[in-house]
Amino acid sequence: MLDQFRKYIDTNHLINESDNILLTVSGGIDSMVMAHLVINSGVKSGIAHCNFNLRGTESDKDEVFVREFAENNNIPFYSTRFDTTGFATQNGISIQMAARELRFNWFEVIRTKYGYDSVAIAHNLNDNVETFLINLTRGTGITGLTGMKPRSETLIRPLLFATREQIAEFSKLNNIAFREDKSNSEVKYTRNKIRHILLPVFREINPSFDLTIMDTAERLGEVNEIVTEYISSIRKKIFRKRNDFIVFRTVELKNIPFKRTVIFELVRPFGVGSGQLDDMMNLTDGSTGNQLFTETHRLVKNRDEIIITLRKPVSKNYFEVNSIEDLQKVPGIISARIRNVTGSFKIPDSPDFACLDAEKIEFPLIIRQWVSGDIFYPLGMKTRKKLSDYFIDRKYSIPEKENTFILESSGKIAWIVGERIDNRFRITKSTKSALVIRAARS
Repeated sequence: MLDQFRKYIDTNHLINESDNILLTVSGGIDSMVMAHLVINSGVKSGIAHCNFNLRGTESDKDEVFVREFAENNNIPFYSTRFDTTGFATQNGISIQMAARELRFNWFEVIRTKYGYDSVAIAHNLNDNVETFLINLTRGTGITGLTGMKPRSETLIRPLLFATREQIAEFSKLNNIAFREDKSNSEVKYTRNKIRHILLPVFREINPSFDLTIMDTAERLGEVNEIVTEYISSIRKKIFRKRNDFIVFRTVELKNIPFKRTVIFELVRPFGVGSGQLDDMMNLTDGSTGNQLFTETHRLVKNRDEIIITLRKPVSKNYFEVNSIEDLQKVPGIISARIRNVTGSFKIPDSPDFACLDAEKIEFPLIIRQWVSGDIFYPLGMKTRKKLSDYFIDRKYSIPEKENTFILESSGKIAWIVGERIDNRFRITKSTKSALVIRAARS
């Protein structure tokens, strides 16, 4: 198996001769065999162990076991403890998802801090088959059926070639000690149900089921490359970056064959799962203002396009400004200063700038998000206009409206930030000094 291991890492270019590899070792049979293979291949390495505090004293014994193994082999050892249950509750996710997020984030911290080239995970061939079936059960695109890869950026899986039977046999022949996690035999988790209930039936039907699935996943991987290239060509044609948004024109999809599948592949990177595909199709053909939310993004229909934005945490949307200096500290404001209005003074023609009559400005100024009922006198007009009507005239989308702030002086709107000033605060022939403010281009 050592020869197979070396051949696998060479074929897949997983480890270079000078690499320093961070081994993630739980103490279970897979990770202990991986550590044994790496060490006996002469690869420089360190060991990282996570204690998730889910199995009481058993978790503590795992940590002691792995620590002693690292010390006996003169390998750097890193460990951490997580309140996994608390993290899962706080974030509204399963224990399994919480453990995954916590450990992978920590592995990357250790890798970066101590200069490791890659992080090695002890996934094996059977893990890959189970992942294939889990994704198939939940619904997925082609990518979800291509299986885990030997390398995913800085993560490597050097045991992906080996079955559990091969790993167990190698452990027995080489007297490799390991800790048994009793939860692996419980069937309350999806993966364990597949492992202990579903897979034995498939193997009874086809003794080579695991290899068959991996052959299928490999072919689907090649098909996925073709599909990815096709989807990428469509994405380049119809996706546009606008300010902080991603926009694509739904009208461009009108004559595309297999429209439903193409749309799914286009929006899947934004968190749209197969269970939301019907909602996505309704959004594509729906009315302006319709929205679809995923865990990571919001998709909004705006006329003949869909605007995609990140779901951001709520930020402060009200600032009271008592001086020019304070004004420059407000997020989105690049600069603010008073300038004398002389013969050489020129008003910038960019909406990023506001040139306001300084004598008409009274502190404190308020910068806030606009609200329904706000009115102002657009530059060049003597009649007032509701901001809501102004946005309609300007064909603002919902995200654009939500990201619009106004600057207010003595209860009067002086500037729609980055857009248009109020006529009452304009520079006139009698203006002696101007407050010039520059906003960041959104």
